[in-house]
Amino acid sequence: MVEIQDLYDLDETIAKELFTGLTYPWEALPKIGPFIMELGKTLSAEEYNQVSENIWIAKSASVTPSASITGPCIIGKNAEVRHCAFIRGNAIVGEGAVVGNSTELKNVVLFNKVQVPHYNYVGDSILGYKAHMGAGSITSNVKSDKTLVCVHVNGTKIETGLKKFGAMIGDNVEVGCGSILNPGTVIGRESNIYPLSGVRGFVPQKSIYKKQGEVVEKR
Repeated sequence: MVEIQDLYDLDETIAKELFTGLTYPWEALPKIGPFIMELGKTLSAEEYNQVSENIWIAKSASVTPSASITGPCIIGKNAEVRHCAFIRGNAIVGEGAVVGNSTELKNVVLFNKVQVPHYNYVGDSILGYKAHMGAGSITSNVKSDKTLVCVHVNGTKIETGLKKFGAMIGDNVEVGCGSILNPGTVIGRESNIYPLSGVRGFVPQKSIYKKQGEVVEKR
């Protein structure tokens, strides 16, 4: 339920090879930066500009001058990076994705057509194809006691060995405005999170998360 093939269509990301040989998607988090630096060297000069060291931006992408981008970073074809976006490095922005006003990214993979368009923080996380985070929704990526993050799935605890781990968000997930995804959150494909939710643990695919302890199947 929380393995890579359960959550993501790998044909919808330039980072497909990042997941080769892995079982769980969070195993890719420590590998994002080195992967970008190697992948960037292979990108077509006809389609991508290398604008500075370890930063590649597709020629068809729209990046506002007020955006701050630190490498390693790849911004895909037809992506849109809006006013005052803050990309702190180790970030892959997929084709047709939107990184919005004052949105901050750090150590992330955004699959194609992901939208994080308004005041979002996305750190140490992977967002699947067409996932959307409503205005002000964030991933919390470090536990308050600074201990290692575990993933809890139906009474089973999976050790990740990671201190920093935000959320694994499956394809076509909708996260409502103002929601907080706590460290180690995993949301299955095509699920909806109600606005102003505090989410932790595992949300099954095709579910509606209304509040902690109240998750219903989509009809």
